[in-house]
Amino acid sequence: MDVSYPIRPVGNAELPAFGQVSDHAFNSSIAPAKMLEFDLLVIEPERTLVAFDGDRAVGTTLAFSFGLTVPGGDAVGAAGISGVSVLPTHRRRGILSALMRRQLADIAAGSEPVAALFASESAIYGRYGYGAAADQHAFTFNRGDGRLRPLPARAGHPAETPTLRLAEPKSAVAEMKAVYEAVRPTRPGMLTRHDGWWESSVADPESLRQGNSPLRCVIAEDQSGPRGYALYAAKPDWGRDGMPAQVLFVRELFWTDPSAAAALWADLLSRDLVTEVRTRMRPADDPIQHLLADPRRTRTRVSDGLWIRIIDLPEAMARRRYSCSVDLVIEVADSLLPANEGRWRLVAGGLADDSKPACERTSADADITLPVAALGAAYLGGTRLGGLQAAGQVAEHRPGALAELSAAMWWDPAPWSPMMF
Repeated sequence: MDVSYPIRPVGNAELPAFGQVSDHAFNSSIAPAKMLEFDLLVIEPERTLVAFDGDRAVGTTLAFSFGLTVPGGDAVGAAGISGVSVLPTHRRRGILSALMRRQLADIAAGSEPVAALFASESAIYGRYGYGAAADQHAFTFNRGDGRLRPLPARAGHPAETPTLRLAEPKSAVAEMKAVYEAVRPTRPGMLTRHDGWWESSVADPESLRQGNSPLRCVIAEDQSGPRGYALYAAKPDWGRDGMPAQVLFVRELFWTDPSAAAALWADLLSRDLVTEVRTRMRPADDPIQHLLADPRRTRTRVSDGLWIRIIDLPEAMARRRYSCSVDLVIEVADSLLPANEGRWRLVAGGLADDSKPACERTSADADITLPVAALGAAYLGGTRLGGLQAAGQVAEHRPGALAELSAAMWWDPAPWSPMMF
């Protein structure tokens, strides 16, 4: 690390200086005072890191404390990395690398076995051991695209179509929490939300609407309570010819059963005056792709979502479940956290086995060699190791070992992290 750029956490009083670096790096259009209001809801000052040039902040990063759902439903401690930025005047001086290395060391000294982030630029974080672990889908529907297939009656979910109710988002947090908490343990990649995150998620200052309507909420419910919800806003537009040309943006949509999913999607895709519905950060296996009579009409765009960095390898591997039994040796390369390097024997039963998986050091010959970033990419069960092998990132030393590990780590449902941080 260049000693001319000392790094330390900052307190609440220095958060405006932290924000100024991010504002420059991300070309933010949000008023600093308004951004600080949001930051104070969620930031943990003791988990910030700022690089200084004299008394001026020139580089930043921070970590949020989350519980991350992993395959099998357990919630492991996860450091959510955000605010990674360097002033334009101080690029290419090693400041970002120094911040990331310090941050990894700090996390490793604690109790969180993984770190996670959303990448503003996907070329950056692989060199720090992060792997793209959960794809996210963006859908665009034109008017008339929302015709759904009839939902067949099936055992195991309510047959009754839920009632839809409009609600003011800030007054509906309790219902939304109930749905979110019902879904969260079932889906790898989902994160715990404390009250500050909920307050931030429904905040809707007019200065940030960019011409859109106020944020709105629709709840799917029955006599037993909420079964799903959607948060959305619309941009009013009547076009040059006076015809409606409004765009509806779906911010969140969660469901606890197929009938609720179908009811919410059917409602949003059939709104009067709306000619286009857009949504992003959807899971790879979003049911709308199978509910639509014509699935091509999702007009899907795929991008990377949540990235995972293994911090404590044996703890991380032992905390998740595996889709089938596996017993093999992996050799992991990790130059930034040497405690992860070396050969590890992974032993786990399948879904019917209640015993805890084990991951312990061994001197046995490796069946597979891979970098820690590849292991992070596969950790939530959404990335096939075969694709990484084809790209030269994974080496198989025993025939069949790659297929065994890939099948064991794969998971349904697909990983999804719908909460940007």
